[in-house]
Amino acid sequence: MEFVTLSNGVKMPMEGFGVFQVPEAAICEQAVSDALAVGYRLIDTAAAYFNEEAVGMAIKKSGIPREELFITTKLWIQDAGYENAKKAFLTSLDKLGLDYIDLYLIHQPMNDYYGSWRAMEELYEAGKIRAIGVCNFYPERLTDLCLNAKIKPMVNQVELHPFFAQTGAIANMHDFEVIPEAWGPLAEGNHGIFTHPVLTEIGAKYGKTAAQVALRWNTQRGVVIIPKSVHKERMEENLNIWDFKLSDEDMKAIAVLDLGHSEIIDHSFAETAKFLNGWKIHE
Repeated sequence: MEFVTLSNGVKMPMEGFGVFQVPEAAICEQAVSDALAVGYRLIDTAAAYFNEEAVGMAIKKSGIPREELFITTKLWIQDAGYENAKKAFLTSLDKLGLDYIDLYLIHQPMNDYYGSWRAMEELYEAGKIRAIGVCNFYPERLTDLCLNAKIKPMVNQVELHPFFAQTGAIANMHDFEVIPEAWGPLAEGNHGIFTHPVLTEIGAKYGKTAAQVALRWNTQRGVVIIPKSVHKERMEENLNIWDFKLSDEDMKAIAVLDLGHSEIIDHSFAETAKFLNGWKIHE
């Protein structure tokens, strides 16, 4: 496993395990237990995934020393704002059964995220969070926050895969020492990614699958990845990407696949804002 060093000196694994769309408690707990057994140490969850308790149970049962783990969770839109964010953080901490969070993220650039950020800065300074960051912040939103916050975000988790490379957005993150982290690094299975001819042909040179090539491509760009699977053999496959390196020609061939836009979600659309604001995680 390789690590990236955040702007505050905290080391973060470059590959982790995501649990988006695994709300069923028993399935999620087993998946996280399998991921930890396979060797993952970064686990990424969120209040809006409805599985923090299952993640916490798997962590507790694993017996792995807390300092070896890197746990991420996220603040949802409904809980934005200074006071609400503090309450939501404590709720997540309790559900996970932890004393601190390694990385706490604002899940969406909506509602009073400046109030949320002030609360997160205070929690960070109090030692309850080791690193703070955001998700889905496009360059203009990230730039604005970085220029006006006391503490700049350390991570921005956004959609990043061969079909939506976001090269310009990554360059903007680098300007502010923000580490890019990829959700959906396998494009949520779209674009025939698992059998894509370009990725498959490149993988054949290294004895790797198309999925392994796509994951390795992101890490070689300095991007942290959090692929998701409930199948142990796929977890092992996704983690087995650290024993080869793509050539410059491989990287260029993959770069051509970029469509320049998302086919999963576009946060610049009014309908997206309406949909996400309508997603309630509690009464």
